[in-house]
Amino acid sequence: MSAAPPLVRCRNLARSYGPVGREANALRASTLEVHSGDRIAITGPSGSGKSTLLHLMAGLDEPSSGEISWPAIGEAGALRPGPVAVVFQGPSLLPPLSVLENTALPLVLLGESDAHAQQRARRALATLDLGELAEKLPDELSGGQAQRVAIARALVAEPRLILADEPTSQLDRANGQHVIDVLLAAAAATGAALVVATHDLAIAEQLDECWSMADGAVSTAWEVAPW
Repeated sequence: MSAAPPLVRCRNLARSYGPVGREANALRASTLEVHSGDRIAITGPSGSGKSTLLHLMAGLDEPSSGEISWPAIGEAGALRPGPVAVVFQGPSLLPPLSVLENTALPLVLLGESDAHAQQRARRALATLDLGELAEKLPDELSGGQAQRVAIARALVAEPRLILADEPTSQLDRANGQHVIDVLLAAAAATGAALVVATHDLAIAEQLDECWSMADGAVSTAWEVAPW
């Protein structure tokens, strides 16, 4: 384990929904850490808690019990945009903005000039072979194209922690592998941690660690439960 402070530290972290006595446990008490340079796959069936765990790590949701902190980053308000980037499973592009504007948005929110932000955004789009789509609007894209644009947006600010929720679910095998290659290369270039929730065991096997989830419980052994 790294001697440096973790990017994310979870202590008995749990999340449940519903009325007291009839709660649904989306995440059962879990103690976990993610450090710079980690490459972690989270596998498990739909509804096992993968998205809930990612959302907690991103500071997008609050735990029902336990603690979560970001020792190497700071307070929850400092996570996004910048140090933490999230690739959502569903559509996440802003409809009124072009592909280029969507991709540049994290940099604009960080205070960069429009010109510099768009220059960096064009480089990020080119990495995912999306340069020719820069001026299109989200409703002109296929689902797969929109997902790749969302990944370009996630990477444009060179985050320290990349959280990807089923990033290849809308892509064919070739484009899915290209996305994983880009995510791994981006993480390697900056020393970022990469956490990927996936149903695809071929993708999970390309990461260094695998956390399996079932009914909200996390196992950090390198094992993949059948589902």
